[in-house]
Amino acid sequence: MIIGATSYPRGTHLGLHVHREAQLLFASSGIMQVTTPKGRWLVPPARAVWLPPGIEHAVDVLADIEMRALLVPSDWLATHPDALRLNREFVVTVGPLLRETILAAFKHAANAKRINLLVEVALFELAEDEDAATFIPLPNDPRARRVADMILADPANDRELELLAHAAGASARTVTRLFSAETNLTFKEWRQRARIMAAVEALGSGKTSIKQLAAQLGFSSVAAFGHAFRQIMGMTPGEMMRRSSRKD
Repeated sequence: MIIGATSYPRGTHLGLHVHREAQLLFASSGIMQVTTPKGRWLVPPARAVWLPPGIEHAVDVLADIEMRALLVPSDWLATHPDALRLNREFVVTVGPLLRETILAAFKHAANAKRINLLVEVALFELAEDEDAATFIPLPNDPRARRVADMILADPANDRELELLAHAAGASARTVTRLFSAETNLTFKEWRQRARIMAAVEALGSGKTSIKQLAAQLGFSSVAAFGHAFRQIMGMTPGEMMRRSSRKD
């Protein structure tokens, strides 16, 4: 097993790369975004992302982070009872046991046997706590992908679907069908998730108030913004700000 602890300031970009080992990335404080060919994964302190061996990915730091990484050799992973399930990338909710297990590995970095046992516990926890709410899947069809790219470039833009679809060379009906088929989300759900991810990035900067952000992203009120945010992130915007700045 390999473990690593690194601090990265907001704005750090780790370009596309791969590891021979599987990787569990966890930010004990701060927020990061992990991009793979399948989409974008938002990873606040209450989440961790699992990446199998050989998965190309990039990391963007949205708020100063204290990153913890557990690297699991592929041959060791192949013998794990959940090896098939762990052969894809996903985000998990970090409950008390998983959080303390990850942090404990770094307290006993010199004890290889103890680290192996802790990683074993962590992998079993991964099988129980998958959470796809902070994942934005990217459609494969070039027309739907153009619509997705336009929204991600400007999440606050409230252009009607008809206008976005026309700009992408498709009908609104076609784009609606493609988003549902290729992302398992309705277009409305996908757009809402993109806005919340943009909100998390803005909150990480610490330069925008929650009230300003709600207005900028087109929400009718702070309460409506808070409700939508909590539905996806499992916490309020204020709680997110406090957790991202907490140090362990």
